[in-house]
Parts: sequence; C-alpha cells; structure tokens
Amino acid sequence: MDHILKVALAQISPVWLNKTDTLKKVEQSIIDASQEAVELIVFGEGLVPGYPFWLALTDGAEWNKTVNKELHAHYVSHAICIEKGDLASICELSKKYKMAVYLGIIERPLDRGGHSVYASLVYIDQKGNIRSVHRKLQPTYDERLTWSSGDGNGLQVHPLKQFTVGGLNCWENWMPLPRAALYGLGEDLHIAVWPGSDHNTKDITRFIARESRSFVISVSSLMTKEDFPKETPHLERILEKAPDILANGGSCIAGPDGEWIVEPVLNKEGLIIQTIDFNRVLEERQNFDSVGHYSRPDVTKLSVNRERQSTVEFKD
Repeated sequence: MDHILKVALAQISPVWLNKTDTLKKVEQSIIDASQEAVELIVFGEGLVPGYPFWLALTDGAEWNKTVNKELHAHYVSHAICIEKGDLASICELSKKYKMAVYLGIIERPLDRGGHSVYASLVYIDQKGNIRSVHRKLQPTYDERLTWSSGDGNGLQVHPLKQFTVGGLNCWENWMPLPRAALYGLGEDLHIAVWPGSDHNTKDITRFIARESRSFVISVSSLMTKEDFPKETPHLERILEKAPDILANGGSCIAGPDGEWIVEPVLNKEGLIIQTIDFNRVLEERQNFDSVGHYSRPDVTKLSVNRERQSTVEFKD
C-alpha cells in the first residue's frame, strides 16, 4: 500500500498573536489526526502565531505610527525561532505518530539577525526531523510592511511513500517559475498554504493540479472577529474596521486531472481527512508532463539559486 497516503488538512484558527497557545492547538490537531492513522498533516500559512490582519485595519503603511510599531513588536516577540527549539514539541509528536507535517509559521531566524520575520513553510518528516524551511519569496502587498523577503533555499521536495511532496506559501503559488522548480525536482504532491478564504483556493488549486498533473492540497486557516484575544494590543482599534469574518477557510484537494476530490470547505474548523492514490499521478502524466516528455529544455530552461541568503559570512 505504499502508493496510498492518508492526509489531513488542519483548517483551524490561531490563538492570534499567541505563539504558545497556538502551538498547543497545532499539537492537539496532530494528536487528533493520529487517531485516524494520518500520515501527513498540513496547516495554513503563518498559522503560528497568525496572519498580520491589523495592517489593513490600522492604516498599516502610515509612517512611524505608534500603534503599528507596537503591534509589530508584539508580533515579532511571538514569532517562531527554530534555532531555539520552538518547534521541538511538534517534532516530537511527528516522530511519535510517524506523521509528516507541513506547518506555516512566522519565523524569526537567527541567521538573519533575529529581529526580522519571514512567512515560512516548515516540513517535518515522519521521523520528526525538520527537512526544509521555505521562506516566502515575495510577501504580498501590505505583508511587506511586516514580513521580509525569503530566498530559494526552501525550494525543496521530500519523499513520502511513493509521493514526492513540496510546497509554496499563498500567492507565490501563482509564480510560475517557483512552481516549475518544484516540478523539476519531481514533485507530484503539491502543498499550497494560505491564511484563509476560498477566493484564494478555488481557482489556483485546480489550475496547479491540471498544469502539473499532481495532487494539490490547499490548506487555509480561519479567523473571525471573535477570534481576537482580549489581551491583543490596540484591540479596540483593530475591531473598529474588522469584518465579522476575516478568513473563511476554503481548504480543498484537487486530483491530477484538475478535478475536485474535496471542494473548498468553508467556515468549519477541524480536520479534513482524505486518502489519495499515487497511481493517479502516473495515469495523468501519460499525456502531459511539463518537465518530462512534454518539455523542451533545449529551448527553455530554468536556473534556481537555492543558497540560503545572509548579510554576513564569517570565516573563523
């Protein structure tokens, strides 16, 4: 049964801007998934500690504004530092239950000084080892006011039974060249993570599946006006303009033919569990393979820089 994979889409809300409590929700989702013998669980973009919704609600681009500076500082203080072991408990559960994990985090990496943050997608294998950390290449629109631009180091794929799995963050799924990089590495199970809402997932999920002849799993978070913790800095200012629903989910799965296996699920918190069959990939690659028999590398070819970027290089 090496060609069969049981997956769980964890469509949950964060305990917004609270790293510790959000990690507890992630842990519980993994424990719940283990009761269903899940082999891969996926969480939304930036779930820990949450998406920077305040930027669109507090005039986030206004220069030197106290409310935005204080919210940013609070955000950074609750970001994940992998080097300090913030994901150790998740890795332990992954190993215990032999469950691979894709987790969207706001990362505060020491290799960039430890004060800037990145929207990162972390892959943990079934032995509990962190195998890749993909920092979002290009934050989208107002995200650039709080997130930094990533690099190509995380453009990696990983073996999982007969599948080869890779992933991208939110709107970088619309970037054809990063997609092509993953296809060229043999990806046949694509993970697309989002902060939430079916307006993101309903079109691109099926498009990528049809383009790549791969399974595509899109996972989104949830967020309502009631999900803002009472201790959030400047909460009254945020709630003044916040809609009742900021992220309605929209997690879904498309098959290698581009058709729905699970249509976008809206406004429902919990695990979405499905079994997928690798043989469907081979069937659909029969007539199209964008990096194989239907490619022309003598005419068009992609060059990818996967070096982890840093401002300084030390030679001791």
